[in-house]
Amino acid sequence: MTEGFGHVPVLATETLEHLAARPGDRIVDLTLGAGGHSALILEEVGPGGQVIAFDRDPVALAIARHRLADRGERLITVESNFAEAPRHLDELGIDRLDGVLIDLGVSSMQLDDPERGFSFQGDGPLDMRMSPGGETAAELLARASAEELERIFREFGEEPRARAIAARIVDLRRRTRLERTVELAELVRSVYGGKDGRIHPATRVFQALRIALNGELDAVAQVLRPLIERLAPGRRLVAISFHSLEDRIVKQEMRAAEKEGFGRVLTKRPISATEEETRGNPRSRSARLRAFERA
Repeated sequence: MTEGFGHVPVLATETLEHLAARPGDRIVDLTLGAGGHSALILEEVGPGGQVIAFDRDPVALAIARHRLADRGERLITVESNFAEAPRHLDELGIDRLDGVLIDLGVSSMQLDDPERGFSFQGDGPLDMRMSPGGETAAELLARASAEELERIFREFGEEPRARAIAARIVDLRRRTRLERTVELAELVRSVYGGKDGRIHPATRVFQALRIALNGELDAVAQVLRPLIERLAPGRRLVAISFHSLEDRIVKQEMRAAEKEGFGRVLTKRPISATEEETRGNPRSRSARLRAFERA
């Protein structure tokens, strides 16, 4: 179980700076992943502190638990969609927090595993589920109408050729079923006439399917305010997003909380990765960090 050990947390220095954790603090990490951020936060809070970490992916949880096993009861892990975090915190008897981190998007280990189907860089099944159970991407593509597919691609991927791609999928499935990531990527490329721009033309479609299947945007909008309200005075919530849809929700929720007197937005503009970090970790290029401080 070593596949998560090479994980490098995005915007690590900036995250710790804005989270401003202190020895003895209790911090919530809503997206544990391989445990990179949580490991750093545990160093900050010291032996008297604690991290409560959530992840809906049992594979990621198993890796992080193994990696951080020596932290003992200083790390509490919960297998759950982070949207359910307030309920789980109630069950744990935790009503005040000293900090919250949410690192959105797909982790490197999920993207790098072709069997998860999140990426077209390697051939794998069209799965894309963050957790077991529920509909796969292949099943969604097999049953959704052209209108629904167009809406998903346009709304969650901001895909300019959403209608043409949806129509091509519906036409193809009269003869065969889309089952593999490379098949879908080639279908999207064919709509674009085989021409690639700055990014692969299938990138937005894959993003849209992943968001739709996992209800990602709804979860972000649902959880931010309740956790901001649980913060102790002067303590902070830090959010890292990887595309404009997530970042827009984070920005809107933080601004609304500020307007209603819950605290202040610390980042008038999102913080991006340095050139040095993007050279070492190209996936950090799209990362955007925002922070909020409770009144």
